[in-house]
Amino acid sequence: MPEAFLALRPGGRGGKGRMGMRASSAFRPQAGRVFVAQPEGVCYKSRMSAQTILFVDLVESVAAQDPEALPTVTEAVSKLKTWIGRVCQAHSGQSIKSLGTGVLALFEDSTAALSAAIFLQRNHSERLQNWPDVLRMPLRIGLSAGEVPPHELEAEIQGETVTHLALRMAAIAAPNVILVSDTAIGLIRAQRQQEAAGAPSPGENLLDTVGYRSLGILRIQGLAHPHSVFQIEWDENLATDLMTVRASLTDPLSPPAAPSGAQKTAANMGIALAWLGLNKVFSQQELPIGIGRTPDCAFVVSDQRVSRQHARIELINGAIVLTDLSTFGTAVRFLDAGGTQMQIKGKKCPLRSTGEIALGSTFADFSAPIVAFKVGLLAA
Repeated sequence: MPEAFLALRPGGRGGKGRMGMRASSAFRPQAGRVFVAQPEGVCYKSRMSAQTILFVDLVESVAAQDPEALPTVTEAVSKLKTWIGRVCQAHSGQSIKSLGTGVLALFEDSTAALSAAIFLQRNHSERLQNWPDVLRMPLRIGLSAGEVPPHELEAEIQGETVTHLALRMAAIAAPNVILVSDTAIGLIRAQRQQEAAGAPSPGENLLDTVGYRSLGILRIQGLAHPHSVFQIEWDENLATDLMTVRASLTDPLSPPAAPSGAQKTAANMGIALAWLGLNKVFSQQELPIGIGRTPDCAFVVSDQRVSRQHARIELINGAIVLTDLSTFGTAVRFLDAGGTQMQIKGKKCPLRSTGEIALGSTFADFSAPIVAFKVGLLAA
């Protein structure tokens, strides 16, 4: 695997970042002007500090959809949303509104917003390890920055707005993932470089041991234009199969060089499927493929609970995505995310790292046809 980890610390050795409810002074809004990263070939210019939108959403598990568990799940969701709002406020943010199972917050400073997002993920993921399956609802987070007029937060969220981008990034994020827009990354880099150039702050802060990876230019459903998206690597124990070119937040604010091997690396990505004695590997070039009971499917699962054309695996915006086409539904379990389960009847689910797919039943049924999957770099 090529070097892909991007250090966020401003310099020197970073230890384990502190996590406190009170935001560090390094994260508070800075007066004056900041530099925002511009696309390649565009001159850099100063602009007034932008505001940052953070959307934190809960991913309900399969068990949470049991009608008998509804009162317990509803109470837990309400308490979690209250906690999310308080964490945002402790990091100098403002909880704006509740949207479904998510919370929308506004920050004057992108580093404060990212600090809040990392705090939420680290604390919540640790807490979930001791919670029952019905309450294991991991977080997925979208963070974007730019001009946010007051009316944008009051009206219906749609169009090419900063708020809509944050919501849409959270919607495509896998459980336990933080996705960030390029503008927000530019603001964070600028502030971190300013901190590195000045007097060192006492102690360590939450961003010292955090990295990020570029996911490239993505076409996101619901948005008219493609956007450059980054994934925050907030937990080194979470496996990732993303391949990107290494960079640093302390690098000069200049357009990054084009990655010479990035396209070749992406072309070598694929997915391996296994069920009973059947093992097959498919490259990105071979997608889409069908999973089902009939012989014309690329991956045949001979079980009466499996539909003739049960599911499709395809490449969407650079991600390998599973789409349920069945009568009885499909469940996905991510083995690198604490066994997080998702029911995707008639829906799409991005696949990453390793996991399992239950066809026509749930994982609670020990006799269910379960297909193991692994997304990663194919052997040359």
